[in-house]
Amino acid sequence: TGFATGSISLGELEVCQVTTFTKIWSYNEGGVDNLGASFFKPASIPSGFFMLGCYCQPNSKQLSGWVLAGKGSQTLKIPVDFSLVWSSESLNIKQDDHGYFWLPIPPQGYKAVGFMVTSTPEKPPLDEIRCVRSDLVDECELDTWVWDHNKDNGEVISFYSLRPTHRGTSAVGVRVGTFCVQVNGEPNYLTNVGCLKNMSRDPFSSYMPSLTQVEAIMKVYSPWIYFHPDEAYLPSSVPWFFTNGALLYQNGSSTPTPIDPAGSNLPQGGSEDDSYWIALPVNETDAGRVKKGALQSAECYLHIKPMLGATFTDVAIWVFYPFNGPARAKVKLVNISLGKIGEHVGDWEHVTLRISNFSGELWQVYCSQHSKGTWVGVEDLEFEGGNKAVVYASLHGHALYPRAGLVLQGDSNLGIGIRNDTAKGTKMDTGERYVVVAGESLGSVAEPPWLNYAKRWGPTITYNIAVELKKVTTILPGKLKDALESVIRKLPAEVLGESGPTGPKMK
Repeated sequence: TGFATGSISLGELEVCQVTTFTKIWSYNEGGVDNLGASFFKPASIPSGFFMLGCYCQPNSKQLSGWVLAGKGSQTLKIPVDFSLVWSSESLNIKQDDHGYFWLPIPPQGYKAVGFMVTSTPEKPPLDEIRCVRSDLVDECELDTWVWDHNKDNGEVISFYSLRPTHRGTSAVGVRVGTFCVQVNGEPNYLTNVGCLKNMSRDPFSSYMPSLTQVEAIMKVYSPWIYFHPDEAYLPSSVPWFFTNGALLYQNGSSTPTPIDPAGSNLPQGGSEDDSYWIALPVNETDAGRVKKGALQSAECYLHIKPMLGATFTDVAIWVFYPFNGPARAKVKLVNISLGKIGEHVGDWEHVTLRISNFSGELWQVYCSQHSKGTWVGVEDLEFEGGNKAVVYASLHGHALYPRAGLVLQGDSNLGIGIRNDTAKGTKMDTGERYVVVAGESLGSVAEPPWLNYAKRWGPTITYNIAVELKKVTTILPGKLKDALESVIRKLPAEVLGESGPTGPKMK
C-alpha cells in the first residue's frame, strides 16, 4: 500500500515529511523551563519538493519535530513579497545573532502555511518558500506554546505551533508542522496562514496501514504497561469477565441475565440512558475473585484510526479492568484511604500510538488519565525491549503516566488531593494478546457484539461524599477535612467512581 512509502498525495498536492533541520536562530532564556527556543529551516528536502514553512521548538527537549514539504506544479507558487513580522534586534536577551520573522505574501488565490526565519535583515529570496492554492488550505488554530517575550513597551511576542481547527477521524485537515507569531495575545497573523487539506478521492485508506502492517506496528511498538506492586485489581479479557459471572441488569427488573462470552445478548446501539448496566456476580466470593481480574489471559482491543487527514494513524489500545479500586488521598503529610470513593465496576483505559503514515515511525503516545489524558512525544518516553514505550498504571485507578512516581490530582499548592501512585511491578505487553475490533480503513473488521453495547459497564453507586469522608478522616483537624472535601467535590465523576463507564466506542 502507500503506507510508509515516504510521501502522501493529498489530491493535486504531494507532501513529504522532513525531519532534518538547519538552525537559523535561537535564544537561551524564557519559555519552557526558562531555556528558550530555537528556529529551524528544513534541510535535505527531496528533489522536486519545496519548503512550506520553518519549524520551532523549546530548547527544553531534544530536536524531534518535522515539517511538510510540497510538490505540485499547479498547486504551489512563490510569494509575491515578504512582510517583516518581528525581529529580535531590540531584545536584551541571550541570543545567537538576531532572528527575523517573515510572513510570505501570497499571489491571489493562494495562501501561506508557514513563516520564514532568517538571521539577517534582508528579505529572503522569493523562491525559497511556496504558498499553496487556497482550495487546498484548511483553517488552523494555535496549539502548543513555544516561547514569548515581554518587550519594554509592554508588547508581548508569542510563538505557538499550529494544528488544524477541525480534527477527528473524518476530518481532512493536515498539520504542516509550522508555527505562528502572536502579538499581545491577539490572533494577528493566524488568519494569514493555514493548514493543508487532504483532497484525494480516497483519503482515509490509500496511505493507512493494512492489517498486516498493523501487526508489524504492534510487534515493534506495542507499549509495556507496568502496574503498581500493590495493585490488586488487574486487567482481564472481556470474554473472561462475562464467563466468570458478570450480569446484565435492566431498569425495572430485579432478575439479572448472565452474559454470553461474546456479549451477543447485550443490547446494541443507542446511547447511555440508565436502562441497562453490568454488575459483578451476586455471590461475594465470586465477585471478589472477578474484581482481581486475570492478567495471564488478558487481551487488548485495537481501534485503527486515521488522524490529521490520514497523514497519521492512531492505534488506540484499549485495556479492560473488571474493577476500579478505592481512591487514596494525600493531605499534607498524611495519606488516607477513601473507602468507597473511587470504586466502580468496569474500567476502560487506553494508550494510543500515533504513527506517521509517511515513514511508519512512532511520534507520540497518548496516556488516558481518568476523564482526560495527555500526549507524550517519543523524546519524553522511556523505552524497553527495543522500541517498546513504557507507561505506568496508577494504583487502583489505572490512569496511565509516562513516568513512575506520584501525580496529585487536586490542589498541589496545598498538598491536598487524590493520589495517583505509579511504580514498576507486574508488566503487561500490550502486543502479546490483542484483537483488532475496529478500523474503518481496514475494510471488513468483525466488531464483537460487546463493542456496540452503549450502556454502562458498572452500576451507578449513590453515596454521600461527606458521610464517606467522615468515616476515614477522623484523624484530620476541621480545616483540613473541609479542604479535602472541597478538593474532592471538584473532581470529575470518573475519579470519584460514582458509576461504571461506557465502552470504548462511546469515547
